[in-house]
Amino acid sequence: LELKRLSVSREHRGRGLALALCREVLGFARARGYSTVVLYTSVVQVVAQRLYEGQGFRKVGFSYPSLLGTLLNFQIFHYRYDFGDGAK
Repeated sequence: LELKRLSVSREHRGRGLALALCREVLGFARARGYSTVVLYTSVVQVVAQRLYEGQGFRKVGFSYPSLLGTLLNFQIFHYRYDFGDGAK
């Protein structure tokens, strides 16, 4: 399962909504038998990186979105969460 575009509007940040959404996605994936959740976030999204790592996602690689991204060293981090409980 791919978690894509998790975002909380600025006026609602700091209330634990992103954490609740992340947990909901993991619960949804587990309940439906997925073995893995993947996501991608950029080098500048440090708060998002902390959120995902705090939930057990691990960084498994990176890429560059374009040639300009390569020149600017703008990395996209690849994250993965494995349930490890025999799900499909």
